[in-house]
Amino acid sequence: MNIAVYCSSSNHIAQNYLDTAFELGSWIARNGHSLVFGGATGGSMSAVSEGALAENGIIVGVIPEAVERMGRVNPLCTELLTVKTMGERKELMKTRSEVFVVLPGSYGTLDELFDVLASGIVGEHKKTVIILNENGFYDYLLKQTERMRAEMFIPVEYFKPLIANNLNELFVLIQN
Repeated sequence: MNIAVYCSSSNHIAQNYLDTAFELGSWIARNGHSLVFGGATGGSMSAVSEGALAENGIIVGVIPEAVERMGRVNPLCTELLTVKTMGERKELMKTRSEVFVVLPGSYGTLDELFDVLASGIVGEHKKTVIILNENGFYDYLLKQTERMRAEMFIPVEYFKPLIANNLNELFVLIQN
């Protein structure tokens, strides 16, 4: 199975997030799955690819030309796909993946999360989306979602993400 991981490229995040990303990458490869990620270096992106490499995994990077020009190409990719734009990156990652895992991240991670949720809501896919709410990172986002439901901005949910609070819960959700 191809598992997309949306995560941070920031080198300023806490070590626990890097450790989680590394462990996730290791688990993906150890269980015979392929990692599909943004193809860049830094932060959780480096850590998840390093974890997959430690288990001799398949590492598919999808990198926009702008990030490539910044010199941020991850050298650990066993397959590197270069696209023109961030939008093309999101589309290719959606096409290449069966499951989407969202780790703590910033604007890019949220953009990818919302894109894969919105496209699932309108029926473009029925693939599993799992948010890892490590250390309550996404608590406020989940509260905002509750408010959107309560005020009928989300009247009926035919498609919604699964929430895992730790890696063990995440692994169970992926396996199911």
